[in-house]
Amino acid sequence: MSTAISQTAYNYKVVRQFAVMTVIWGVIGMGLGVFIASQLVWPELNLGLEWTSFGRLRPLHTNAVIFAFGGCALMATSLYVVQRTSQVRLISDSLAAFVFWGWQLVIVLAVITLPLGYTSSKEYAELEWPIDLLLGVVWVAYAVVFFGTIVKRKTKHIYVGNWFFGAFILVTALLHVVNSAAVPVSLFKSYSAYSGATDAMIQWWYGHNAVGFFLTTGFLGMMYYFVPKQAERPIYSYRLSIVHFWALITLYIWAGPHHLHYTALPDWAQSLGMAMSIILLAPSWGGMINGMMSLSGAWHKLRTDPILRFLVVSLAFYGMSTFEGPMMAIKTVNALSHYTDWTIGHVHAGALGWVAMISIGALYHMLPKVYGREQMHSIALINVHFWLATIGTVLYIASMWVNGITQGLMWRAVNEDGTLTYSFVEALEASHPGYVVRMIGGAFFATGMLFMAYNTFRTVRAAKPAEYDAAAQIPVGVAH
Repeated sequence: MSTAISQTAYNYKVVRQFAVMTVIWGVIGMGLGVFIASQLVWPELNLGLEWTSFGRLRPLHTNAVIFAFGGCALMATSLYVVQRTSQVRLISDSLAAFVFWGWQLVIVLAVITLPLGYTSSKEYAELEWPIDLLLGVVWVAYAVVFFGTIVKRKTKHIYVGNWFFGAFILVTALLHVVNSAAVPVSLFKSYSAYSGATDAMIQWWYGHNAVGFFLTTGFLGMMYYFVPKQAERPIYSYRLSIVHFWALITLYIWAGPHHLHYTALPDWAQSLGMAMSIILLAPSWGGMINGMMSLSGAWHKLRTDPILRFLVVSLAFYGMSTFEGPMMAIKTVNALSHYTDWTIGHVHAGALGWVAMISIGALYHMLPKVYGREQMHSIALINVHFWLATIGTVLYIASMWVNGITQGLMWRAVNEDGTLTYSFVEALEASHPGYVVRMIGGAFFATGMLFMAYNTFRTVRAAKPAEYDAAAQIPVGVAH
């Protein structure tokens, strides 16, 4: 039995472009993260310049890792998966090219404007209004390419991974439009359309759902395709995947107020955010269990397959951070954790352990396929990368947990007469060893990205154009 091949090929060019840029932006974004982590160990590394201060570079780091690295990973994988599961080429090659170059332009503008101090000062939404408008146009083009391809699919069924990708695209657009509403006063300055507690509520409705839809739902789309593919097993429960999808998108949107406990936000809104966050544990773990159980009968492959190891360990971190998040949303726990490094540890358990690791595993699976190779240049280097990433993540989050609980307890300690037992500076001094360990953990992770960049370079250099074309053929039927 052989598969008949059509003369029409998938558009792998845009997938290759996004995949390579994912690796490049990953190196840059994570390298920048190590640099600002080092600034908290050695403040002299601010260099006495406003452009290189922690306050300017930290939003650049978050934008580079979330939107440059994470965004390129999502676009590479979603445009690969939607073609493969729909068995059609992207609806428009020119629009796909516009999405790629437009997204890179948004990122480059962020790299220029954020160190210069042009910012709306909104977490994960710092870019000023002209860049916001460009981002919106590029995002609409991306949505047209993705949904247009689904509309012309050759398969009757829409695979569940595409449901997650589709939800991520639609909700991210909604979040961006609502939260970025602003009154421009000059080319580089605007003021939010909202004020006071309303502004804070909308910001964290956006901020937490940027995590919930950009950094979770999109990457679950990735998980539902690449875990079964790499394990060579079907997804454990297709029914559970559909329940997981609807429960997740129904509940996640309400969780934002847990960022605003003990603030001017009305108490009922804080409590609603807390309740929804706790309920959110169920669909989150439903997805994690579905991914893990897909390895039934394939667990032995973890001994020899470092790509599968990346994907499975990412699911373990996803399960852990989606347990930790609801616990931190409980007001009494939040009274200790709020404003401490525990929050930073939680964010990076998700960002490094879940988002980065599943992206890296997906890219290692996908890169050889879109470059017409049997496998990556070096499996040994993937193994090295896996251990650097895992050890780096554990060092990072453990140091931040210890720091966070130390800070929370020191800030809350009072003497018999009601005065504070410790000054803020004493709590900062106690945090210093944790900052050193965090920096080392980050350096481990960033070093792993350098190994990935070299491995990718060697894989791409060895590829031949004729082999890409063969790899990109669309199967049109089965001939006996």
